[in-house]
Amino acid sequence: MLALLFRRLIYTLPIMLGVALVCFALVHVAPGDPLVSILPPDASADLQAQLRTLYGFDRSYPEQFVSWVWRAVQGDLGTSIASGRPVTSEVMRAVVNTLRLAVFATLIGFAFGALFGFVAGYFQNSWVDKAASFTAVLGVSVPHYWLGMVMVIVFSSQLNWLPPGGAGPGGSGDWAWDLEHMKHLILPAITMSVIPMGIIARTVRALVAEILAQEFIVGLRAKGLTDLGIFLHVVKNAAPTALAVMGLQLGYLLGGSILIETVFSWPGAGFLLNSAIFQRDLPLLQGTILVLAMFFVLLNLVVDVIQSVLDPRIARG
Repeated sequence: MLALLFRRLIYTLPIMLGVALVCFALVHVAPGDPLVSILPPDASADLQAQLRTLYGFDRSYPEQFVSWVWRAVQGDLGTSIASGRPVTSEVMRAVVNTLRLAVFATLIGFAFGALFGFVAGYFQNSWVDKAASFTAVLGVSVPHYWLGMVMVIVFSSQLNWLPPGGAGPGGSGDWAWDLEHMKHLILPAITMSVIPMGIIARTVRALVAEILAQEFIVGLRAKGLTDLGIFLHVVKNAAPTALAVMGLQLGYLLGGSILIETVFSWPGAGFLLNSAIFQRDLPLLQGTILVLAMFFVLLNLVVDVIQSVLDPRIARG
């Protein structure tokens, strides 16, 4: 197992470097001057030159990239142009909020998706299968930002059951593990869980149908194994792929939550990324994208190792 983990880490290093290069290149390809937001209209040439030197924009792109990567390895992602605060602290605080929201949404999506998938797989071509499959397709098809606005209108504006946004009372960005803060998590988590629920349900349904059609299931039934025993065998064979899909969905939610966090004013990485784009804050934009991408790569590594533990055939391969 240690050899497998070491080998996966070696494979991950060039991927991380490639991700850093892509993040740096895409951000700098965008048109516009990142210093426009803080420079006064009548700024002198000397002031512009001083700020460019301060943020390192006077150097060549290769020099900027090497310097940025070296500082990032040491935990320094630079200073935000708009706020003047360290990028690392802002990004990590926002990523923790996004991770909290994405984990809850993934757990909800996995629980209901696996339930619908197993039910649809066991009762193939029945009305139960059609209803579960329809729900899965609907979950994938409905725009989640539209669903978020509808849920705010229904459950916040009309019924007044749940708060419309923010991470805490009064739109606060601070978090605490109590009932008032948990209420702020319900609507965005449910909204974010709809797409992974549909994807996981369709994946599990296909897996269960394929496993039930295999010969070893027929052999287990012939030996007189109970339905519960057969169900456990199906779960064991479907778990590696289902967990891989769940891990990917968690990674997608970490990076694709901009619209949801904007709708619910959730102070996460998506909301921060949206602000950095509109403010043309290059250090903040680069740092946010890099941290989210690294989370996605490391998450894939963790899922890969868990798959190998659950299914030894993958490790041997």
